[in-house]
Amino acid sequence: MNLAHRPKDRVRRGVGQSCGMMIPHAQPLDAARLWRDNARLFKGTPMLKTTLSLKPAEVKKDWLLIDAEGVVLGRLAAIIANRLRGKHKATFTPHVDCGDNIIVINAAKVKITGNKADQSVFYYHTGYPGGIKGRTQGQRLASAHPERVLEKAVERMITRGPLQRKQMKHLHVYGGPEHPHAGQQPTPFDVAALNPKNKRG
Repeated sequence: MNLAHRPKDRVRRGVGQSCGMMIPHAQPLDAARLWRDNARLFKGTPMLKTTLSLKPAEVKKDWLLIDAEGVVLGRLAAIIANRLRGKHKATFTPHVDCGDNIIVINAAKVKITGNKADQSVFYYHTGYPGGIKGRTQGQRLASAHPERVLEKAVERMITRGPLQRKQMKHLHVYGGPEHPHAGQQPTPFDVAALNPKNKRG
């Protein structure tokens, strides 16, 4: 059949065929228009809400415990960043701090693949003229504060701003196996079990 000679009032079947809804062909599917045109079919049914914006008072935060020993740095940081933002939840709202509280232990034993431990350099400036300095990722992990490597990796995966600074306060990273958050009863979260590539021997 030639499409040029097809009647314009032809009805598209499939979407609303079972309930008798008439959907004109070649028009965008608009939920509000369908609801208005087929009000008799939905009588007594509440109007569907297309967008859900979570309020700060409605946020429910969980406590998760992650063991970073042997886990690849970049993969771990990406998972933590998504959990801090709350993107794993169906009620995710971009402008609300709706993520979880994350506790990371053994951050000093995180895995850096390839030659990045020696070639990846973190630069910083002292504030004085000519005061630029740099340290490799391996040197930072061997320093007195190895947890800052993971903190900086997560921080750079979240959009900067007031919301980022608020979300980063819910991340607690410790270089060793001990943490002072036993009272919160955190739930263990096995990142290595999510994907075989997440952990390296």
